[in-house]
This record gives sequence, structure tokens and C-alpha cells, in this order.
Amino acid sequence: MINKIDNYNHTINIEIDLILEGIYNKYGYDFRNYSKAHVKRRLLNRLSASKLNSISEMQHKVLHDPKYFEILLRDLSINVTEMFRDPGFYLALRKEVIPILKTYPFFKVWHAGCATGEEVYSFAVVLKEEGIYDRAQIYATDFNHDVLDVAKKGIYPIDRIKEYTSNYQAAGGTQSFSDYYMANYNSVIYDQSLKKNLVFAQHNLVTDSVFAEVNLIICRNVLIYFNKELQNRVISLFHDSLINGGYLGLGSKETLQFTTKATKFDIVNANEKIYKKKIVKA
Repeated sequence: MINKIDNYNHTINIEIDLILEGIYNKYGYDFRNYSKAHVKRRLLNRLSASKLNSISEMQHKVLHDPKYFEILLRDLSINVTEMFRDPGFYLALRKEVIPILKTYPFFKVWHAGCATGEEVYSFAVVLKEEGIYDRAQIYATDFNHDVLDVAKKGIYPIDRIKEYTSNYQAAGGTQSFSDYYMANYNSVIYDQSLKKNLVFAQHNLVTDSVFAEVNLIICRNVLIYFNKELQNRVISLFHDSLINGGYLGLGSKETLQFTTKATKFDIVNANEKIYKKKIVKA
């Protein structure tokens, strides 16, 4: 029995490697260095929902049916987010990063892997309350055009607004959170002024190069889905994208420790995973 189970898992793993290779060669999306557990779980869930018999059968459908691939692409995307997720992170930004950004006449921020945009609008609120939004250019990127469409609209279900209001208050909000959105039946739409300096664009952390030279990068809860090799590649990409002394904010379960660029950053806030690129003297 054990041998049969091992053989089954071995076959599944081979099929997964093949479908990921096929997706990369056919569509250019590279999931080959994503966490195996994450990819396997998502593929098996879609396999069950599709009522297909095997990953190999799914591979055939993916390669010959672009619409089915779009469905699978949404499954493999990482879209877990919320307004002011982990409020302590935003509180730390207010206290330890914003004062530095205030010294610049103009600065750029890159939200990498922005998903549906809630955390982008959260930071826009922070910048507005700190009086420096008009000096900012905010780039928000993701490889999935569907979630970017949601982010651009800034319209979200109203059922989580109580939770978001609580997060906002814990994140050091200085106004009433209701000032930043308008309720309309079962949805809320965020204030248009928050979009003024926002640019949403497609960018794939796995395959694309430096997006822009920026003062701050926020990429939270994305690296945990990558294997070690891909984590190192992305951190190197971030290092190359930051100005000397630029800041990097990661997710609560992520760290620069043990990455190839660990020594190139100083720790600003260990608990909230905020780092500063070391200044290299000419």
C-alpha cells in the first residue's frame, strides 16, 4: 500500500512539473519555482472542480483551451489581501519610514504583487493623512490582469468594511475611515482622490526585470509562495530597484534572513519586516 501511495505521489509530481513547463512554454507564465505545496494544492482543487481524471488531462485542456488557462491562472494567483492588513505594519511605516519620505520633494513607491489593490489604497490613505500624497508616484503591479482590473476600479464588497475600519484605526488613522469611501448598495467605492497618483500595471516578479527606481517597495505575503531560488531572485530585483537608503516592506511571515542579499540591508523594524537598503558610497 505504501509503495502504491509513493508511486501515485511521484506520478502526480511529474505531471505537475510537466504542466508547469507547458504553461511557461505556451503562455509565458512561470510557476516552476513557486512553492510545490501551494501549486499542488491549487491544481488538485481545480482538477476536482473540473471533473477531470488527471493532471495530464488538465495539461491537455490548458494547452488547447486558453479560456480554461485563464481560470487556472486565477487559481494560481495570490489574491489574499485586505485594507490595512496587519495594522502594525502601517503604524511602523508612519513612525519610521514616512518621516524620511517627507524629506524628499518627490518620491516613488512600488507595490509589487498588489492583487486586488486594498493595500495600495491603504497606503495612499496613509500618505494623504501625512500630507505627502501629492509628492508621491505610486506604481501598483501584478501579473494577473483580472485582479488589476478590480484594483483599478477601487470597488469592493461592503461586508468587510467594519473589519477594515478597525484595521484603519489600529494602523494609526487620524480621520474617520468613512471619509475615504462612498457606500453604494452592497459595495463601497474608494475616493477618486486616492487614485490621482496611482498607476496600475502588469509586471511579473518571476520573469520581468527592474520596474522602476523607487524609494520604497511594499511586497507583502508574496515571497512565502516562492521557493528559495525564486525568493533570492526577487529580493535581488528589489535591491536593484531601490535607491540607496530605500526601504523594503515584507509580509509578517517573510524575512531577508538567509537570502543572498541579507547583508545589503539594515533592519528597520524586525517585527514588522521593514528593511533599509544600505547606502553604498561612491
